[in-house]
Amino acid sequence: MTATSTAVADRTRGSAFSDTVVLTWRNLKRIPRIPELAAFAILQSVMFVLLFAFVFGGAIPLPGGGSYKEYLMPGIFAQTLAFASATTCVGITDDMQKGLVDRFRSLPMVRSAFLTGRTIADVVYNAGILVVLMVTGLAIGWRVRDGVLSFLAAVGIALLFAYAMSWLGVYLGQLTPTVETAQQVAFTAIFPITFVSNAFVPLQALPGWLQPVAEWNPVSTLTASMRELFGNPNPVNGTGFPSEHPILMTIAWCAAFVVIFAPLAVRRYRDISK
Repeated sequence: MTATSTAVADRTRGSAFSDTVVLTWRNLKRIPRIPELAAFAILQSVMFVLLFAFVFGGAIPLPGGGSYKEYLMPGIFAQTLAFASATTCVGITDDMQKGLVDRFRSLPMVRSAFLTGRTIADVVYNAGILVVLMVTGLAIGWRVRDGVLSFLAAVGIALLFAYAMSWLGVYLGQLTPTVETAQQVAFTAIFPITFVSNAFVPLQALPGWLQPVAEWNPVSTLTASMRELFGNPNPVNGTGFPSEHPILMTIAWCAAFVVIFAPLAVRRYRDISK
């Protein structure tokens, strides 16, 4: 590689990093400017906590016993992070509808920074919501029982999942023509994987033909991983690899989502920008 090509490559890497930082900050600044977005996301999640903990919790027995509230909270965390990709989808569609892509296209910036900046900002946003949910869980009786390192590992894998799901939202957001359509498409895609899972009920409570589907569900593996790391009740979900190695399976799911949807999203964005 010549000195000139090396300099160009270094400048490109530096530009990609700086452009991503700028776009990440741009997306984070929108949060205090539109507080209703975070407020309703938090209220919706807290509503699910209270609804399942105090209305349905007494009717859902756990194999092996244990506190349903402790069983529930990791499922709530996983559900919230999965549904967060719908917010990403709607936000991307909204930006494209307003002509923001055309504005960024006219600037001397790396095109992929628009997408990577959004995904990183969403991880920070979801981390804040996760903190609020954890405080809510502590208030109703949820506890972490396996130490600080396991707790940090659970939070890390949860945020990795949020990052992976945000790429799904970015891709879907570029395929939908209107904000209204984006919301419907995102919820249609995400709703089944959050409820056909072990988030709220043990897999044993599902019909036999549905249990393998739920066992391999990424929301199920994430939920089981957090239960294991938090030391919360985690009934045996099955005999397959996801049940025996939920943490490894969750990491594999996250890698698959990024490997599949990140290139698709970047390619779609470049095609639109031409």
